[in-house]
Amino acid sequence: MSEIPEDFRLEAYQYELPEELIAYRPAEKREESRLLVLERKSGRMEHRPRFSEIEEYLREGDLLVLNDTRVFPARLPGRKETGGRVEILLLRLPEPGVPVPALYRGKKLLPGYRVIFSEELSAVVIEKSPEGELKLLLEGPEDLLSAIKRVGKAPLPPYIKREPEEEDFLRYQTVYARKDGSVAAPTAGFHFSEELLKRLSERGVRKAFVTLHVGYGTFAPIKTPDIREHRIHEEYVEIPEETVRAVEETRARGGRVIAVGTTTVRALEWGALPGRLSPRRGWCDLYIYPGFEFRVVQALVTNFHLPGSSLLVLVSAFAGRRLILSAYREAIRRRYRFYSYGDAMFIL
Repeated sequence: MSEIPEDFRLEAYQYELPEELIAYRPAEKREESRLLVLERKSGRMEHRPRFSEIEEYLREGDLLVLNDTRVFPARLPGRKETGGRVEILLLRLPEPGVPVPALYRGKKLLPGYRVIFSEELSAVVIEKSPEGELKLLLEGPEDLLSAIKRVGKAPLPPYIKREPEEEDFLRYQTVYARKDGSVAAPTAGFHFSEELLKRLSERGVRKAFVTLHVGYGTFAPIKTPDIREHRIHEEYVEIPEETVRAVEETRARGGRVIAVGTTTVRALEWGALPGRLSPRRGWCDLYIYPGFEFRVVQALVTNFHLPGSSLLVLVSAFAGRRLILSAYREAIRRRYRFYSYGDAMFIL
């Protein structure tokens, strides 16, 4: 077997993170996360104590593209008819009469078993894969989402080792979230408060939106030794015509297209796969790794990602693997907070 080039080796995307640097809770205020600014060309790094100082790096005519998906409370505590406790994690927003994929923890579940979540909401196991993924048929009122919101919990990622709390319904969500559908948050957007977005708007920084409903696959580790053999789970994307127009106007005037989060990068670059960005909607399985040609995104606001994850591979494709890992080592040395509730990077 031929040698795998270094940029495509899974082992080249590993790093050691002290557990105390995993952010189990958000910063007290959204803008108060720290900010590492990384210049791709020069490799220069700057460290800012507050995310709000990103204002100094943005200029009139720039365009922030944000993912306006909303996280729904996809963790559903329930019980089997025999009384055993289980917790279900829905992997997509369910539709009446359509089986929905799900994961579970707790007592054994097999096809035909019923799980009861409340007096109005239950589910029947239709299918179970060898890997343990379920297909569930939810039974309840016509407005299933309302019933889910009455019993569900925020679907915090598995590395946040605590139970979801009331605060998480607000903080595990961006301030501009408006379309229900995600089971994981586009976390780079957590750092923007309504006040910060208003100040940026007053400076002439424009906003546009895409929708990418984030699936649980965003946390799925790459398991293939050659990262090119990994496959990404499909996620639903909408790119509206006004966003395409805003991108075109920004580039024509010499402004920068700045993606807020890796989900926004995937949406925009998927929309540009035909050769240029166009309005699109559908299921996106675009996997971005080194060698990818970026057609739309010129700068990126992002968080610090898990070792061996497709998100770390994506930012490495954007800025270079060695530079990204160098920045991560420096962030660890300076005690930045990592992952969903952690600090931010701005890659220029």
